[in-house]
Amino acid sequence: MQHIPSITDAELEIMRILWTNPERPSSEIVKLMADRKDWSPNTTRTLLNRLVQKEAAGMKLDDSAKRLQLFYPIINEQEYLRSETKSFVKRLYGGSWRPMLAHFLEDEKLNAKEIEALKSLFDDNGSDKQ
Repeated sequence: MQHIPSITDAELEIMRILWTNPERPSSEIVKLMADRKDWSPNTTRTLLNRLVQKEAAGMKLDDSAKRLQLFYPIINEQEYLRSETKSFVKRLYGGSWRPMLAHFLEDEKLNAKEIEALKSLFDDNGSDKQ
């Protein structure tokens, strides 16, 4: 597994764009973030540069237009989510899933279909351990 850098919530908004459609021009990302979050172009460019510095995203020049910067994700979305989930459980629940799940289920009522889906996940997880 590759190193997953720490990403702020604002940087995560940009990573979601890159995961959805890699190799986006910076101008397109700037416009999307202005529309979605009312961010200034400088804010978006600063966050893009931070993501490149953290090696969460990369930048290359488009061969057909030398001044066109294309940004793409370096880290995988699923690996990022897995890393963040593990960090969350470790930080809040000492690394134990049981109290986290118990806490969640105290506040959330699941329907029969959701319960069956969870049972299936637990069964699949348990069969790998035997």
